[in-house]
Amino acid sequence: MPAQPTGEVPPLDGSLPASAGVGAADRGLSLYVHVPYCRVRCGYCDFNTYTAEDLGPGASRDDYRANLSRELDLSVRTLAEVGAGDREVSTIFFGGGTPTMLDASVLAGMLTDIRARYRLAADVEVTTEANPDTLDPAYIATLVGAGFTRISLGMQSAVPHVLATLDRTHDPEKIPDVARWVKDAGLELSLDLIYGTPGESIDDWRRSLDVALANEVDHISAYSLIVEPGTKMGAMVRRGQLPMPDEDDLADKYEIADAAMTAAGLRWYEVSNWSTSAATRCEHNMAYWRNADWWGFGPGAHSHIGGVRFWNAKHPKAWSDRLLAGDSPGIGREVLSAQTREIERIMLAARIDSELRLDTLGPGSELAIRNFVNQGLLDAEAVAQGWFQPTLQGRLMADYMVRILTDYSV
Repeated sequence: MPAQPTGEVPPLDGSLPASAGVGAADRGLSLYVHVPYCRVRCGYCDFNTYTAEDLGPGASRDDYRANLSRELDLSVRTLAEVGAGDREVSTIFFGGGTPTMLDASVLAGMLTDIRARYRLAADVEVTTEANPDTLDPAYIATLVGAGFTRISLGMQSAVPHVLATLDRTHDPEKIPDVARWVKDAGLELSLDLIYGTPGESIDDWRRSLDVALANEVDHISAYSLIVEPGTKMGAMVRRGQLPMPDEDDLADKYEIADAAMTAAGLRWYEVSNWSTSAATRCEHNMAYWRNADWWGFGPGAHSHIGGVRFWNAKHPKAWSDRLLAGDSPGIGREVLSAQTREIERIMLAARIDSELRLDTLGPGSELAIRNFVNQGLLDAEAVAQGWFQPTLQGRLMADYMVRILTDYSV
């Protein structure tokens, strides 16, 4: 797992600088809950996760809800102190790990605990990530009854040998059943895919896309595999046991994905995300990309409130010990400079369809925009209307364009 970022040590009570509350009434508020438990640790994954049975008292699944309640109380108090409380929560996202490794009643109870402390919007989006082998109709019905609105299902691939390389344990044949259960229950469904796994052919990738789209879902996320140092897969690549993903292969698979999604009625709205309409986008992720306020609960979770970024102790035992002692689980923070916030605004908005207005860029950027149009990286009609809208090739070159644009804007 990656090391935590470096930053200043926050106060033991978790209090925020007064600047975090400035303008809070004009910003959205989202909540993220990190549930770190998994059945197995996948070889490619560098998220803060632990096999569920390896954690003892204080850090186990049995203790998680009570610990989360303590952090919820802390968050309400901390936000109120800087005048950033008493806002409607627009989105809640349970991620991991595998949140559905918890009993459905526990996951539902955690949402009840949130509702008791926060004012939720009438149309609040409540998502949980899930693995296909952790769901059945009864589990899903409990989530619906608690107020969940959306499930993000970790499909990753429909091809057994690709799943085996990723150390995924679910049966791909179960995907259609789970998709039907979720949709029959009235929940929105997103399928998460990964492309570029060592040994995955073009035909394998097409097969995964065909299976995903056959379920007539309204949202699909497709991410290129990144081999992270410190993971099992990273070690295998380093030893030559697996090949490093090829950049040309990744680009080809992205183009294949976009063509397949478009043909099925899904349009890209962020570089790695497609939906049938604006109404079926993942609003929680949009909050991240728009640099809204969010509080991250759980081991290793990160938060962002009014230009202050802070993060929790990574290990579940360290997280729970601090909460049991009445202290904040936060171990580091960074007050972002105006320059950093501007760089991040451009970097994130440039990945979203028509989110970045050209008149918010720095003086001199006009030449760069014209060059991007001439290179086929930006849509000329959108640019004429004042919007940054990458073409298909531009999405593949988004980082290149951002590096140039930020030179003009900071």
